[in-house]
Amino acid sequence: MPSSISMKSGKLSVPDEPIIPFIEGDGTGPDIWRASVRVMDAAVAKSSGGKRKISWMEVYAGEKAFNTCNDWLPQATIDAFKKYLVGIKGPLTTPVGGGIRSLNVALRQMLDLYVCLRPVRWFKGVPSPVKRPQDCDMVIFRENTEDIYAGIEMAAGTSESQKVLDFLAKEYPKEFKKIRFGSKEAGDQWQQEMQAVGAPARDNPVQVGIGFKPVSYLGSERLVHSAIGYALKNNRRSVTIVHKGNIMKFSEGAFKDWGYKVAQQFYRDQIVTERESWILGNLEANPGLTAEANAKLIDPGFDMMTPEQKGKIVKEVETILATIGATHGGGKWKSKLLIKDSIADITLQQVLTRPRDFDVIATMNLNGDYLSDALAAQVGGIGIAPGANINYVSGHAIFEATHGTAPKYANLDQVNPGSVILSGEMMLRYMGWTEAADLIIKGMDGAITAKTVTYDFERLMKAEGDTQVKKVKCSEFADAVIAHM
Repeated sequence: MPSSISMKSGKLSVPDEPIIPFIEGDGTGPDIWRASVRVMDAAVAKSSGGKRKISWMEVYAGEKAFNTCNDWLPQATIDAFKKYLVGIKGPLTTPVGGGIRSLNVALRQMLDLYVCLRPVRWFKGVPSPVKRPQDCDMVIFRENTEDIYAGIEMAAGTSESQKVLDFLAKEYPKEFKKIRFGSKEAGDQWQQEMQAVGAPARDNPVQVGIGFKPVSYLGSERLVHSAIGYALKNNRRSVTIVHKGNIMKFSEGAFKDWGYKVAQQFYRDQIVTERESWILGNLEANPGLTAEANAKLIDPGFDMMTPEQKGKIVKEVETILATIGATHGGGKWKSKLLIKDSIADITLQQVLTRPRDFDVIATMNLNGDYLSDALAAQVGGIGIAPGANINYVSGHAIFEATHGTAPKYANLDQVNPGSVILSGEMMLRYMGWTEAADLIIKGMDGAITAKTVTYDFERLMKAEGDTQVKKVKCSEFADAVIAHM
């Protein structure tokens, strides 16, 4: 009997025949959905011996919803996702004009799906631009409700932006000076400098686009909580907090500081920070090491510091040894989950050059956007990159294709359904149906290893000199995945 998934005592309660809402998606969405749903149904049936099955319930969003009921995102769709907790969707068109800026963002905000979960792994045989794509095995926890997703913007040259500029000039004159052309006087000065080198005179309007991005403690806390909890549950090695706190000290820098606070306050016995590991490791390598000597090792610029700064570092060493020396010392810290941080720009380099240094990544919205797509390129492209938007407290989750609608390929049965198939795998694993999820991974592995792939992979494989590859349709790829279960 079909029934709802529910949340009981903080855990999902999943019946044998759960009702799961789905949005097939726009453009290539219908092709992809038809292939993907067959794979999910086959995995569930095979893994449970027919005991379990999903009762699919179609709901509408995007072009299909607009054409049916003149509404891009009907209230009935939102209500269904709220009621049944877990759902899945294909790619959606972003409406042109006013109203909703993005249907995907709207769904995330309405259901408070604060985690954007993006696992990145390589399937053997998938063409990659890097030498060792197998080293890329990461899970990104991207904050989904703050940062630029909750950004406030004022267009340049409008009364709204001018109000903000006037406010800053009056209340925060020091900070206002950082806006290079925020006043007519600054613009006039630049015009004079340009005219001195032969540039023509022209009007000097004050046109400055203004943007704010909110970052809160509670928003950061729940994201980092989710990342650490996932890492501990899945026996991951580390959580890296990725940020741009060296420049944006009170937003991205605060996210980093709050991330460490959450780790140390709530997971003290299970984690060790990278800096703590240096201090403990130094003492183990040299048991007679003084706190000052240890401080010099963890901060190479120690000798150039003021006495006050030196005292602060020495005190840090003494406090760490006094508080966790017994529980984490003697090499015990090596079995703990490592918590560290990395600046966003160097992270984008090091996930290419040193991917094994990264495992679970916790980051803010914009950084996570860049990272997830950059990592997807290393393992075969966004066409097979799965994604999920989750609220671990309420249990609500929407699993989704991470690519666009590709309307020129609509109804041609050509495109790679991998993104939705693997999002379905994530969904089944989230539901606790791990055997079915494992079968999907096995089927994907088998189909790709057998070089039975859609046109996107076939083109790349042939470009690398592989003449044995077999190009199949979207629906035929689903057949191959099912056959290899």
